[in-house]
Amino acid sequence: MNCFVTGGAGFIGSNLVDRLLAMGHAVIVFDNLSTGRQEFLAGAEKNASFRLVQGDVQDIAALQTAMRGCDVVFHLAANADVRFGTQHPRRDLEQNTIATFNVLEAMRSNGIRRIAFSSTGSVYGEANVFPTPENAPFPVQTSLYAASKLAGEGLLQAYVAGFNFQVFIFRFVSILGERYSHGHVFDFYKKLTANPHELPVLGDGHQRKSYLYIQDCLDAILLALERSQERVNIFNLGTDEYCEVNSSIGWICRRLGLKPKLVYAGGQRGWIGDSPFIFLDCQKIRALGWKPKLTIQDGIIRTLDFLRANPWVLERA
Repeated sequence: MNCFVTGGAGFIGSNLVDRLLAMGHAVIVFDNLSTGRQEFLAGAEKNASFRLVQGDVQDIAALQTAMRGCDVVFHLAANADVRFGTQHPRRDLEQNTIATFNVLEAMRSNGIRRIAFSSTGSVYGEANVFPTPENAPFPVQTSLYAASKLAGEGLLQAYVAGFNFQVFIFRFVSILGERYSHGHVFDFYKKLTANPHELPVLGDGHQRKSYLYIQDCLDAILLALERSQERVNIFNLGTDEYCEVNSSIGWICRRLGLKPKLVYAGGQRGWIGDSPFIFLDCQKIRALGWKPKLTIQDGIIRTLDFLRANPWVLERA
């Protein structure tokens, strides 16, 4: 296949690019490098089947030109600044929802009908059913990020009906692993590097979260594209476990050989829109033959080890 990857210089995107190239596909990455790292593409750039186009998903003309001749689009570019959405509410609309519309229109103009979209488990808001299945009733949205992703999902499904697209929507839990450059492991490690004696913690530490290792995530995405023939495909991606934030802190601190004083901000949520419990039902993707290889604890440790071995990632944040 000729694959087009938006956000391909990012954490998930660059790992996906390496996998696609290893499978023998040609890959075009479209990324403005605002948060992506060209260093993550160092291996890919040695491959003759790879090309990087530096561009912004707000520029529909640039998307249309760069996308010509491709067979499938992996749309991963997004504003992932989940915590501070209320400080710049338009950013989620522009970089998540409108950007998705631009990608779909560029596909339509090029006759491309197949797209994989990175959504989020946060679209379930504060769910009432656990583990939460794909057909769970949606509660009131509390996160601008999740709301913008849900709007993107709606656009994708409308393009199936209107223009005969085939869409794959993946509702992730938080992803961990090599090239990770933001999130709770990153934040805790950065704080402990600055002060190993004290660790500020958002919320009360009892928030329950699920995480998934990057290679397990990619296994699921690629398997779904290979095996599912439905026009609209919605898959939860996560593990059959969850952990408290306090447990994650314990694993990180033991790995670092530290015993900091924990200073809690208090409350059940780390920020506005932060769900205190995320646990997805992943039976649908498991029915295709997928299961994660790493536990949450293993994924957290591998992520921490990557950050320790690559201090430049922390320095560039």
